[in-house]
Amino acid sequence: MGQDLPTTTLLTGEDNLVRCGWCGDDPEYVRYHDSEWGRPVVADQLLFEKICLEGFQSGLSWLTILRKRAAFRRAFENFDPVRVAEFDSKDVDRLMQDAGIVRHRGKIEAVIQNARSTLVVQSKLGSLRGLVWSFCDEIKLGGGWSAPQRTTDIKARTPQSEALSKALRGFGFKFVGPTTMYAAMQSLGLVNDHFEGCHVRQDCQNEREIALTKMRA
Repeated sequence: MGQDLPTTTLLTGEDNLVRCGWCGDDPEYVRYHDSEWGRPVVADQLLFEKICLEGFQSGLSWLTILRKRAAFRRAFENFDPVRVAEFDSKDVDRLMQDAGIVRHRGKIEAVIQNARSTLVVQSKLGSLRGLVWSFCDEIKLGGGWSAPQRTTDIKARTPQSEALSKALRGFGFKFVGPTTMYAAMQSLGLVNDHFEGCHVRQDCQNEREIALTKMRA
């Protein structure tokens, strides 16, 4: 899911707002849940960042990545794919000494490769957004979307995430397996997996429909 699995589907915060249980009461996690998770992201640079950070999250908690996000942005030139694509082996060695990020050589090298792949996608297709959002299941818009009520209602991977993973790998992206990509789809707003009763669920759904309408125009 891009974050630890919830121990309960819903929690009521000190502000009396009902949220998905996975964010708990950690202020940073609550802010992320309310203002980012499930809200549509359409800017290529932010899509590139999210894909890479989801790769770093593999095997770790999303809160760990979230707390290191500022350091990741400093380390990877704010995830500007043009600049990151120019990184070389010396940059990899440098980043392996950066205690602010997750020092995993394979994942660091994957960010550089993903930057180069992003530029290829932009050259061939016009935008990374066009590729990623082509795997949004529009059938589940509006009344057609069944809000999850239990943790078992949310799958670790879907046919759409498998297809997105395959498409990205076809362009050379790394650390973009189907489970990782479903977590990305959740956080990027391609799907709306806020639980039934969560106070931001409908806002996310409305924003998602607006984003899709603009992209189709």
